[in-house]
Amino acid sequence: MTRKERFQFVLNYFQEHNPDAETELLYDNPFQLLVAVILSAQCTDKRVNLTTPTIFEKYPDPASLSHATFDELFPFIKSISYPNNKTKHLIGMAKMLVEKFHGEVPLTVDELVQLPGVGRKTANVITSVVDQQPNMAVDTHVFRVSARIGLTINAKTPFAAEKQLVELIPKELIHKAHHWIILHGRYTCLARNPKCDICGLKPACKYYNKNVKKV
Repeated sequence: MTRKERFQFVLNYFQEHNPDAETELLYDNPFQLLVAVILSAQCTDKRVNLTTPTIFEKYPDPASLSHATFDELFPFIKSISYPNNKTKHLIGMAKMLVEKFHGEVPLTVDELVQLPGVGRKTANVITSVVDQQPNMAVDTHVFRVSARIGLTINAKTPFAAEKQLVELIPKELIHKAHHWIILHGRYTCLARNPKCDICGLKPACKYYNKNVKKV
């Protein structure tokens, strides 16, 4: 199977079995999504979703969050990983949204990465989810699963993996492919014990055909 054939098999499978894939973070607007994605770094979406409702109730918009002090916001975030940094990032992010972007979340990667706590991965998530832009966010799940299946080859960094993925995924599917691969890694292609027995991608998966099929 060529690499292009592998991509086509994987995309066809997900289009058939999970056509409406979307983020598991709960949000009502771009600002809420931005807060949730910043909090989700090295933290589960489930934990973030338990935390954000009280934050959104007290700080419903960038203006209100920009006036929060560290001591006021920290108690809402202390159950999240790296709460000190994330508290500072959220306040700084809100202040910049108010001062530089008129209280609106920008929808370009170049503008988003200027915000405290926002790297390329987060910017790609925001633009692809909110605006369906063809941007591929590569987190640990996407990085691992893409390499295992054989969608990426010897990609040493998330950015290298991103470039390889967007090269062979049709633009109109990139915003969905991000979720397809993340969810596959979260529930099927687990880091330590991948559930190859129930995986529908076995015919195309390099890991399965090399390490499992012969056993």
